[in-house]
Amino acid sequence: MDNEMRTLSTIAHDIAQVARGLGLDFYPVNFEIVPAETLYTFGAYGMPVRFTHWSFGKAFYRMKIQYDLNLSRIYELVINTNPAYAFLLEGNRLIQNKLVIGHVYAHVDFFKNNRYFSRTPKDMVERMGAHAEKTREYELRYGREKVERTLDAVLAIQEHVDYRSHIGTNGKMKNYPNLNVPSRDGEHMCQGNACTENHPCGGNCTGKEQNKVDSQKKTRTKRASLPYEDLWGDLLKDECECLPQPEYEDLLLYIMKFAPGLEEWQRDIVSIVREESLYFYPQIETKIINEGWATFWHAKIMHELDLTDAESLEFALMHSQVVQPSRMGLNLYYLGVKIWESLAKVKSHNELFELREMENDLSFIRNHLTRELVEELNLFNFRKVGAHWQVTENEWEKVRDNLVQQLINGGHPRIVVLEGDYEGKGGLYLKHRHEGIDLDIVYLERTLSLVQFLWGKAVALETVVDTKKVIYESFNGLISRRQLPKDEEK
Repeated sequence: MDNEMRTLSTIAHDIAQVARGLGLDFYPVNFEIVPAETLYTFGAYGMPVRFTHWSFGKAFYRMKIQYDLNLSRIYELVINTNPAYAFLLEGNRLIQNKLVIGHVYAHVDFFKNNRYFSRTPKDMVERMGAHAEKTREYELRYGREKVERTLDAVLAIQEHVDYRSHIGTNGKMKNYPNLNVPSRDGEHMCQGNACTENHPCGGNCTGKEQNKVDSQKKTRTKRASLPYEDLWGDLLKDECECLPQPEYEDLLLYIMKFAPGLEEWQRDIVSIVREESLYFYPQIETKIINEGWATFWHAKIMHELDLTDAESLEFALMHSQVVQPSRMGLNLYYLGVKIWESLAKVKSHNELFELREMENDLSFIRNHLTRELVEELNLFNFRKVGAHWQVTENEWEKVRDNLVQQLINGGHPRIVVLEGDYEGKGGLYLKHRHEGIDLDIVYLERTLSLVQFLWGKAVALETVVDTKKVIYESFNGLISRRQLPKDEEK
C-alpha cells in the first residue's frame, strides 16, 4: 500500500501540473485509497463522518449490492473542502486512477470557482464530526429512540430550507412580519404590520379579512422593536391587514425558531440537519454541469499525458462507459459533457471558465441545450399511459422546458409557511406552491405526521389534487382531508 500511495502521489502531482497548464484552478487535494466497503459507506453518508441514522445504512446496502452484482461502480468520492479530499476505490488499475485524478481536479476546480459553492463552509468535515459527537451525546442523555424519532422527522423535510437565504438583508425572519406565531408559553405573539385597534380599513374588511386582522395583536409594539421601523410610520398608516400574507420558505428554520413543543436539544438537531442541507444543496443544483465539466476536462487531461497504446485503449473504454447513453434514463454525465463539448466549439477557454463560474443546472440547460443537441442526443418527453410507456413530445423546446421544470427547486416541491397560529390555536399552516405536479399522497400524509410531531400542535397543508384545492390536516397522528372552498383560499 505504501508503494502504491507513493506512485499515486507522483502521478497526482504530474496530472495537477497538466491540469493547471490547461487553466484549471483548484484547492490542494488529499488522495486516499480505500476498500469498497469504506467508499460505499462514505457515499451513503455523503461524508467521511456524519451522525448515524438508519436511512444511511439503507442507502449503503443498496449501493453495495449493486457493486457486488457489478451493476454499478463508484471509482471515487470527492469532498468539497479546503483542502479537498478524494477517496479512490481500492483495486482501481493505474490508468483508471489517472482518469479519476483528472476528474477529481476538475470537480475541485468547479467547487472552488462556481458561485453556488461560494458560501459553503470549507471545514465541513470538522463541522460534521462535531455534529456527530453532539448527536451521540443526545442519544446517551435522552435515549436513542427519542433522538432517532426526531431525526426521522427532520430528515423527512431536510430539503425545505431557504437556499437563497444569503440574498438580501440579514435576518430574513424579519422580512415576514405577517407570520403569526404562538409564544412558547402559550401567550400569543403577533408579527403584523398594522394596528388592529386603529385599523386603517375603518372596519370595512370582510368577515374573513377581519378574522385575520383580529388574530394579529400587539403589532405596533412588535414592529417598534425592529430596526428603522420609525422610518415606515407614514407608510403604515395606509397599510391594510387585508393584504395577502407573505410566505416563508425556510420550513426548518421556522420550526427551529418557533415550534412550541420542541426541547432545546431537538432544536439543535434541526439546526444540524439544516446546516448540512445548506452545504449539500449546491451539489444537487449543479449535478449535470459539474459532472459534465469534470468529464470534459478529464478527457483533455488524459490526451495530454504520455500514455502507452494499451493505456490509451483502456482509457477510451472507460471513458465511453462513463458517457454512454442509458436505456433506463438520462445519463447526466453524457448530457453535461455533450453540452460542454458543443460550447467549446464556439467559445474560448476564458468564456468556458466564465460559464463554469456563473451557471447551475437550471440555467445551463435552459441557455445551452439547443435544437441540434436535442436531436443529436435523441431526447424526448415520455410518460406511462395505462400499462405502456409512450413518447409524448419530441419538439426540442418542450423537451428542454420539461427538463428545466424537473430541475426547479432541486426537483423538490416548494412548501411555504403561511401562518404559525392557524385557527388561533397555535397550528402551523403550510402551502404547497403547485407547479403542475401533484404531491405523492402517501408520502404527504406520512410526512405531515412527522411535521406535526416537530411542531407539537396541529399542522395543515394546502395543496392541489386533481385540479382541486384541498387541505390535509394532521393532529395526534390522525390525518384528515377536506376540499377548500374558494372563499377560504389563502
